[in-house]
Amino acid sequence: MLPTESKKALSFKRYIEDGDLVIVYERHDVMKPVKVSKDAVLQNRFGVYKHSDWIGKPLGTKVFSNKGKFVYLLAPTPELWTLVLSHRTQILYIADISFVVMYLEVVPGCVVLESGTGSGSLSTSLARAVAPTGHVYSFDFHEQRAVSAREDFEKTGISSLVTVEVRDIQGEGFPEKLSGLADSVFLDLPQPWLAVPSAAKMLKQDGVLCSFSPCIEQVQRTCEVLRSDFIGKFSEIRTFEVLLRTYEVKEVKMDTSSMVGESHEEDNEGMRPCKRKHRSNEDVTVSQDNSSNATSVVMARPCSEARAVLAGYIAWRTVNSTPALFSDESLPAEAKDKQGLDYKRKMDDGLWTFVDMASGRYLWRNLKEMRENSQ
Repeated sequence: MLPTESKKALSFKRYIEDGDLVIVYERHDVMKPVKVSKDAVLQNRFGVYKHSDWIGKPLGTKVFSNKGKFVYLLAPTPELWTLVLSHRTQILYIADISFVVMYLEVVPGCVVLESGTGSGSLSTSLARAVAPTGHVYSFDFHEQRAVSAREDFEKTGISSLVTVEVRDIQGEGFPEKLSGLADSVFLDLPQPWLAVPSAAKMLKQDGVLCSFSPCIEQVQRTCEVLRSDFIGKFSEIRTFEVLLRTYEVKEVKMDTSSMVGESHEEDNEGMRPCKRKHRSNEDVTVSQDNSSNATSVVMARPCSEARAVLAGYIAWRTVNSTPALFSDESLPAEAKDKQGLDYKRKMDDGLWTFVDMASGRYLWRNLKEMRENSQ
């Protein structure tokens, strides 16, 4: 969301002023939030940039350093803020956020309840969606996280649209003062099923509830509660998984003489299909040869980041579907008899870290060893 001129107004600032927050864009994977101060400077590998030179310029401007190198000054939109914010917790990224906002049916004027706040990634997108007359009520049981989130919302100019409170929604439920007022409720909790009864009371008759969970066991248990006669309010319960695959598209020169088995012969039916040597993404080289054998080709391939994400998902599914791995004698005592519990996962120096959601303890196993044992 672009910074707003006045409280609860949807009038965007287009020019940088002293005290504004901007996103300094060095390259697609290097960005940082910077608060503009007329007496301050920014130093990076490209040189020194004076903030005083930024003031009065429109957002999106290219500014130059003392070495003649440049960066771009961009508005702190929810999309960019998600990429540069401080990670106090695991966050939702753009693919999941856009999906959630659409299915929650969030439009200007809506009242949205969110638990927990975390790093505030989703909160910024919700605030933009409900502006200028709606409001987001966000809750987190961790006081320091709530304080940090309020500070971030002040920086990005959405504090008038988001209220952050310290509250254990799993244990206490949502505040009664919001009963029947919410158009949408979003849950990002270790045990979301505990908050479902309270969320049902908060929703209007045609309200929508979304629960985001990293493990299918959490999803199953939450759906059981949603379908129960005790709740009796929800219908059309659906579960989705969003997988984002990013492609890199660029033009390269390839030496066609290096193709193996290529045939240019034609038969009566036209061009014959030909086989070529299969080469991995890493084997693709750019030829500088300007001869007749070199031709320009536009190539599209998954980025390395996308491949890592997909590999991570496959590894988690392998382990999760092999309960015997958790009863291995080589595991620590607390790792035994854990079948059916909820786990989060992350890659850490080649090791998968499993977080027992009930106790918060970490269990490590080597990924290669897991694959060998599961075969």
